[in-house]
Parts: sequence; structure tokens; C-alpha cells
Amino acid sequence: MTIRHLVWLRRISQTFFLCLFIFLLTESRLSQDTYINYSVAFSADNDIRLEQPVTFFFQLDPLVGLTSLLSGGRLITGFLWGAGVLLLTLFLGRVFCGFICPFGTIHHATGAVRPALKGKRMIQANQKKPEQRIKYFLLLFVLLGAIAGLNLCGLIDPIALLFRSAALSVIPALGAGLRSIFDAMANSDFNILRLASYSSEVLLAPVFGYNIETYQTAWFIGLIFIIIVFLNRIRPRFWCRVLCPLGALMGIFSMTSLLKLKKHSERCTDCNLCTKHCQGAASPHPKQVWEASECVACFNCHDVCPEKALAFSFTFKPELNRKPDIGRRALLGGMLSGLSVPFLGRLDGRQDKTADPRLIRPPGSLPEKEFLQLCQRCGLCMKACPTNALNPTLGEAGMAGFWTPRLIMAQGYCEYTCSLCGSVCPTGAIADITVKEKIERPVKIGSAYLDRGRCLPWSGNAPCIVCEEVCPASPKAIYVKHETVSRPTGEKFEVQLPFVNLKQCVGCGICENKCPVKSLPAIRTISAGESRSLENQILL
Repeated sequence: MTIRHLVWLRRISQTFFLCLFIFLLTESRLSQDTYINYSVAFSADNDIRLEQPVTFFFQLDPLVGLTSLLSGGRLITGFLWGAGVLLLTLFLGRVFCGFICPFGTIHHATGAVRPALKGKRMIQANQKKPEQRIKYFLLLFVLLGAIAGLNLCGLIDPIALLFRSAALSVIPALGAGLRSIFDAMANSDFNILRLASYSSEVLLAPVFGYNIETYQTAWFIGLIFIIIVFLNRIRPRFWCRVLCPLGALMGIFSMTSLLKLKKHSERCTDCNLCTKHCQGAASPHPKQVWEASECVACFNCHDVCPEKALAFSFTFKPELNRKPDIGRRALLGGMLSGLSVPFLGRLDGRQDKTADPRLIRPPGSLPEKEFLQLCQRCGLCMKACPTNALNPTLGEAGMAGFWTPRLIMAQGYCEYTCSLCGSVCPTGAIADITVKEKIERPVKIGSAYLDRGRCLPWSGNAPCIVCEEVCPASPKAIYVKHETVSRPTGEKFEVQLPFVNLKQCVGCGICENKCPVKSLPAIRTISAGESRSLENQILL
């Protein structure tokens, strides 16, 4: 196989894995048949699961598996895929970065589209820079943070970051924009545009879902993603070179790589094409020392060299490649921050003392301390939630729980016969319970309470029994009593006053979601009474 064939193999591999990632991303939601037959599909006898292996890329990510092991002492399902990637790196270097990583492919592609830097400026930008040590700082930060009991890997891990950005921001934004266009076409005076708009649901639903989905802080998640991608205009694959902690881990394991860059300096004419086309700033120039830890195995330098002064080949001599340039400051800074942030994150008391009443975790979630040891904040459970109730936290879980999932009942509710969130969680932070287990235990995620001043029958404004009607528990957690109340005018009339039976309530939130009093419903759900916490119980 010639080097040109190898470059094309790399491009085909990048395209395949990026398309696979997008496919699994779009498949991390209910099928069309389930949505059409929603009321029939969700039942106590039908344990719905997603058909595709949507957690595949998280299992392929060794940093996810390693931080879960260090923090929670747990081997995630499919961890052997990640172990295989590390083993491959020992022999072939950072081929995962060059051939497989979908985030790396996006950076590679965007950096190649009309690059801002050209000629000598590109050659200068592709020289190794001291800021490339930052990724080792971030790697030490997440690893030592995990050892200290707080898993922050998902905030900056490339797979988790890409999935969260695409699922919670990019795809919903594109879907909303396209729906607006089709709605405008439907209201047009031109028949051809109106007819074309009728097919919008068929075109949009398979990719963008069957409902308009919104997520808390989605704008911020999207802004970070845009900035990271835009940085490729400053320097090719800026994320991979400077910020990626997974790339840093691969760089360390590539010290033993058998695939090496052989240089023939006597053939070099100093054309600098190798440096200009290098994606990792790995010093490919024959008169420089090759940085194996920075090389992303793009093979561009070998491909573009007109004098054949560079060549990749296997060397079976027992010698290590040049060790990664971690730097003393990156080493000490990563160690200090990794050990201190988990303890600083406990100072707000969210984990140990006062639980935020709004922090309603998904059913099957582990106790808060263990939950934060395993949760990758990837957004997969939020993407899979059929009612759009699961959202990333902002301050409800304190600093340590930033972007972890919680239920917002104003947006959706926890479907009584659904446990999809646990089935797709890649690390087990949400236990994979069956619908039967969820109902029979029962698994409680909170409790409902009435604000009588806002409740229509209690305030004497109108009769209403919506909360009692929609309550899915059996027997119902909301019951009514017939009473005579007075209107504000003094007129008396018969109403059914709702009451909450806390022993039966599981905190699903459908009563809050369906309450006719909008903005601030008359019945609301709080985390008190959740099964996972002995401290957050209601003593009856």
C-alpha cells in the first residue's frame, strides 16, 4: 500500500466514523412507531429500549472508562473497547485521533475549508508551541479529580462534549430553524411552496425528532461548541493540539509506538511542505526531532514531501519515542487543581447538607455522591428522554454537579412506564432498571405538593380535577374530596378539592406539567422523598 492509498484510507475511515456517530446520535430517541402509538407503547408490560448501540463511542473512549474506574471504582459496560484503543495506541500511536475520533474529523474538515493562515503564517502556526502542554494539564485535572471523588471528565472529553453540543444545541437549533422555514412556506401564497412544506415532518422527524425540544443552557453549550470549532481558523486542529485531554492520554501511550517517522535530512530541500500540512504540529521537518505524542497519524507529511525525505515505517527495536513535553507548570497545576476542585465543590453543601428542592434526578440515579463520581454529563439520557423533561443543571446541583441531568417538570414529566434514561447511561450513574422494577419498588424521584393559593378549586376560582385525572399511580397519589367553597364574590358552589397522598406519590411530575395554572403551577414537584437518599426523606 502506497502512502497515497493510506491517506485515502484515513479519509474514508474518518468519514465512516463521523457518519456512524451522527447516525447513533439521531437514533438516540424513540422510533416513529413508538411515537405514533405512544399511549399503547408505554405500559407496565412493555419495557422499551433503544434499538441501536448508542453508547458505542463512549465505550470506545478510554478516558471515559478510566475516569469511571478511578472515581466510582466501576468498569463500565463495554470497557474492553476503550482498552483495545489504548492497546492500539501502544503499537500505532494516535491513530484513534487521526482515523476514528468524530470530533477530530470535524476539526480536520473545518480547518481545511479556506484556512485563515496561508504560506509562511501557516508554517509558523504549525510549529510546536508551549501551549500544547495545556492538554496535559487538563488530563491530570480530570484524572486526579476522579481519584478525589468528582468526575469532571465529561465537561472536556471530546466524545461527551461533541454529543452534548450536538444533541442539546446544534440539532435542536437546526430543527427549529428548518421548521420555521417550512411554516413560512405553508403560509405562502405559492401553491408549490405550500405543497413542499407538507413533507416537512417526513424529512425533519427522523433527524430532529417528533417534537420541538429545548434544553436549559443550550445556548451556552452551543456557544462553546462554535468557539471551539472557530479556533481552527487560528490554528489547524486547535482543540486536538492544545485542549483535548483524550489526545494527551493517547500521546502518553504513543511513547511505545512501533510506527515511527523516519527522516532523511540529506534529501531535504527545506520546502517546509511537511510542516505546512502537519495536523498536529508534531515537528515532521527532517531537521527537527519528531514528536510522536503530538502526531495524529494523518500521514500528510509523508504524502506531500516531494523529495521522499520522510517515511512512516514499523520499527521493532526496543526503544521509546520522545516522551511527551508535559512541562513542570502543567504537571503541578493539573495536580493541584485536580485535587482541590472536588473539595471546593463540596463547600456549597449541596452534596452533604441541603439538597436543592429543584434537583430531581432521573429514576434509578445513584445517591448524589456516587452519581457525581460516574456521570459524564454527556447528555445521552436527556436526548433519549421522550418528554424532554431531562435537562442539564445550572446551579441546582452546585458547582460539582454542573450540566448533570435533572427533570424540569414545566417542560415535560417522567413517563410512569419509561426507564430509557438508565438503559442508555454509558457509565451506570443511572441504573438500568426495568419498568416493572420502577413501578413495583416503587422508585421515587420526588414528591408533589399543593400551593392552595394558586389551586383553582382551593382558591374558589373554578372547579378543576386535572391533577387527579392524570396521576398514573395505582392507587392514585392524588385524591379529591367534595366540598362547598365560596367564590371571591361570596357565591357558594360545589368543588372537588385535591389532596396529595405522599405515600403513593413517586414524583413523576405529570400533575405539575398538566396543571392549567401555567408559569407557576398550583401543584409542583420537589426532590423530597426520593428513594436514592436517606437524608432527603419525608418522615410520615
